[in-house]
Amino acid sequence: FFPLPVPLFFQIIVDDDDSKVWSLYDAGPRSIRCPLIFLPPVSGTADVFFQQILALTGWGYRVIALQYPVYWDHLEFCDGFRKLLDHLQLDKVHLFGASLGGFLAQKFAEYTHKSPRVQSLILCNSFSDTSIFNQTWTANSFWLMPAFMLKKIVLGNFASGPLDPEMADGIDFMVDRLESLGQSELASRLTLNCQNSYVEPHKIRDIPVTIMDVFDQSALSTEAKEEMYKLYPNARRAHLKTGGNFPYLCRSAEVNLYIQIHLLQFHGTRYAAIDPSMVSAEELEVQKISLHSSNEQEEQ
Repeated sequence: FFPLPVPLFFQIIVDDDDSKVWSLYDAGPRSIRCPLIFLPPVSGTADVFFQQILALTGWGYRVIALQYPVYWDHLEFCDGFRKLLDHLQLDKVHLFGASLGGFLAQKFAEYTHKSPRVQSLILCNSFSDTSIFNQTWTANSFWLMPAFMLKKIVLGNFASGPLDPEMADGIDFMVDRLESLGQSELASRLTLNCQNSYVEPHKIRDIPVTIMDVFDQSALSTEAKEEMYKLYPNARRAHLKTGGNFPYLCRSAEVNLYIQIHLLQFHGTRYAAIDPSMVSAEELEVQKISLHSSNEQEEQ
């Protein structure tokens, strides 16, 4: 894996508590006022989306990859995220959330529904109700557990058995990122992941959504996926035949193409995440047809 360019990295404090530090990579044209923001899963840091940063900024998009501070409930997270967007002077944003990141993206859209801050959502291997993990009763005790126990809980959801080289590399990278997280960071994320909460769809039904998921082994049950489809009946679906828990790492070309297809609907508007001079809809349409035909061939 390639290292990220260091100049893109920032650390920002927006709360009264100086220990709550947002870490982020901000890349691409600063003239774009409605960028795509990436929210990582429990085990992830901001740099797990480096494949998206490298590719999308090369095509003219502005993207921001975040690593959130220690927050212990969803309301606290949403309030902190709103303050971060205010600090960055961003009125509206597109959100790509992976697993927990996708749940938090939905909760933030719900939190700001009266004064909308979310223009669209891409939900990758995500969920709408924390009860699917059957951990709501232990959610309030994660803060007591030592780091090694918390890491063991997270690693239990990682794929095992024979894997292709890209997926094996992706898991190795995520294990490395998991090791870099401290006890409070992990405990707070697991708490957010498991404390009793669900998305209220009527508050965010007007937001364009793409649901991205995989057909092979992942931490999400079929029931959880079906619930997402029911919740967002008008959502676009971006299915990957393989990719496991971390398709943005091991199937980045497909993921990046689906992201572009999702963002295409905003080209030419004030909510475009791309520099207008870089737009080539015809080229993207060719890629879209190519992806569709390759998916059909795989299914035959």
